[in-house]
Amino acid sequence: MKHYDLIIVGAGPAGIAAARKAGGSVLVIDDNPSAGGQIWRGSEIELPCEFLSGARVIDGDARNKQITVESSGVFKLSYKKLILCTGARELFLPFPGWTLPNVFGVGGLQALAKSGLDVRGKRIVVAGSGPLLLAVAAYLKDHGAIVPVIAEQASWTSLARFGMALLQHPAKIKQAFALRRSMRYVPNSWVTKASGVGKLQNVTFQDGRVEQCDYLAIAYGFVPNTELAQLMGCRLNGAFVAVDEQQQTSVPGVYCAGEPTGLGGVDESLLEGEIAVMGNRDRSKTTHFSRALNKAFALRPELKTLAAPETIVCRCEDVTLGRLREAQSWREAKLHFRCGMGPCQGRICGPIVEHYFGWTPESVRPPVFSTKLQNLIALKETTYS
Repeated sequence: MKHYDLIIVGAGPAGIAAARKAGGSVLVIDDNPSAGGQIWRGSEIELPCEFLSGARVIDGDARNKQITVESSGVFKLSYKKLILCTGARELFLPFPGWTLPNVFGVGGLQALAKSGLDVRGKRIVVAGSGPLLLAVAAYLKDHGAIVPVIAEQASWTSLARFGMALLQHPAKIKQAFALRRSMRYVPNSWVTKASGVGKLQNVTFQDGRVEQCDYLAIAYGFVPNTELAQLMGCRLNGAFVAVDEQQQTSVPGVYCAGEPTGLGGVDESLLEGEIAVMGNRDRSKTTHFSRALNKAFALRPELKTLAAPETIVCRCEDVTLGRLREAQSWREAKLHFRCGMGPCQGRICGPIVEHYFGWTPESVRPPVFSTKLQNLIALKETTYS
């Protein structure tokens, strides 16, 4: 079993910042082909350490300071210190037609465009909530797409307050104005229906307005990826991993940085990655920004009325909202209707169910990600041989 002084899980901003400040034998693990995460996907990023790409951590043993990794095969690694920079995933809220082809997550469509999807001349509606809408819309437009509207569910009042909070961050104000250039940005607006024959053709908004489009990019913020931290025994503070001023979790030797500890943007992720390696630094500006960000883009209650009883919530197992209303808990929804038991392991439907009913998973079990059975068999044979 190979040993490292430091293993960093995740090569987004937090993981990159930690790797660049670390010394000794360091390994960074990420399931993407290159470092950068969603923010810097496609950029040429050099890491001053060993980098294992296309790999996932599927299990962890904090007591023995070991993790189980699946790549071309499956193997275990040991560490002196572990930093979890597992990032976040997009939050989707179901509405009639959200399962139609060409309905994507905001970051998902951007990732496809960065990977070669030709968006030139395509009409793309961008909708949901958060600053990412502007950034992705600008990227798509710069690559030839037509973006007729950016629909933001937050109100003008909330956005104005957020703008006041940005006065302490002039660079971000400049960036926001640059992203808005010649694009129609509409607050107090959200998609209620997607329609089309065989694929998306138009979307309907809450005011009855209909917009023709080839693609819809929609997401309502982010959900922190805390599954691995929970599996390692780390305590949560609400939806996030609880850490101290050094980014130390409740488990000795295990640290956490970036969005799993709080959704605060790239600057906070970079700072927390450095702190996890180097110790305390002034974080007052990033903390102020993250609080303002989360308050401004809090989801409005009307979004809980988007789905009809026949609207699918769990796409893996085709479980509708109407069926879920027959259950009394997350456990009952799993036992009776298999909600959350498909390939995504509840990563998509879990946050939706929590949004609608307040239910949360009772536990996290290995493997954290869907894994080849042959790899699990090989791991067991290696462990007990």
